[in-house]
Amino acid sequence: MRMKVVLFCGGHGLRIRDSENVPKPLVQIGYRPVIWHVMKYYASFGHKDFILCLGYGADQIKRYFLEYSECASNDFVLSCGGKKVELYNSDIQDWRITFADSGINSNIGQRLKSVERYLDGEESFLANYSDGLTDLPLPAQIEDFKRQDKIASFLCVLPNLSYHVISMEPGSSLVSGVHAIRNGSVRINGGYFAFKREIFDYMREGEELVLEPFQRLIREKELIGYSYDGFWAGMDTFKDRQELESLWGSGSAPWHVWKDGGVVSNGNHKPTPPVPVAEFLDRRHGVGNGITSSRKLAPI
Repeated sequence: MRMKVVLFCGGHGLRIRDSENVPKPLVQIGYRPVIWHVMKYYASFGHKDFILCLGYGADQIKRYFLEYSECASNDFVLSCGGKKVELYNSDIQDWRITFADSGINSNIGQRLKSVERYLDGEESFLANYSDGLTDLPLPAQIEDFKRQDKIASFLCVLPNLSYHVISMEPGSSLVSGVHAIRNGSVRINGGYFAFKREIFDYMREGEELVLEPFQRLIREKELIGYSYDGFWAGMDTFKDRQELESLWGSGSAPWHVWKDGGVVSNGNHKPTPPVPVAEFLDRRHGVGNGITSSRKLAPI
């Protein structure tokens, strides 16, 4: 079952940015911004209908996709002195993207509530903070969500930290225990959600999603966590970004679950003949594809 994906894109990214004046979703990892990596992850599992809850830097995010260049992350052939461009494959030609203004200073709950109307007719949908990357087998989480038949599910991961947790004797300064925070006793919200539409019945104006609404779900036993011990990394600091850049640069980024799709492992794979850029442009201008312009890809 294909599900819509709500992406929360209102972050400033103040702890990540150096000299760049870009919203957090557009912070680059390799050739593409982090939001692209998240969207590409979902698209690789067939979920290609996205709703972007925009906030800070909304104009920059819109412009990025309106002027999207397929050539930045795809193999292509340039000929006729640069007048002809042919792509071997395309990233987003079959994606549908809704751009929704959800307020500059809105919290996550307010952003989700603001796009409720774009989820009419959907029994369930996916959502994401747009700043965490993983190699989670998404179909397994969705299957668990359906099987347990609860209103909300979210990914629970080991914290990507090197801290140690300290236990102390009650009423004393004596230390009773020291253990690594990643030993499995503590899990954090990984930011990959699955919701039934009924989630909106548990939300009130101005509430943060994981606070009051989640407490109501907990009381009614309608909230489940999906534990995963594989790769997960949040991008909250400049150091986090550097580590993700390093993984991408090594050619072994774990979240690139789409990387080997369709490639024959014996090395004798014959590439699909390239397609002229104009054909991809025609497909994008089809009804309801969510992309209205591709000026940067137009042949010279």
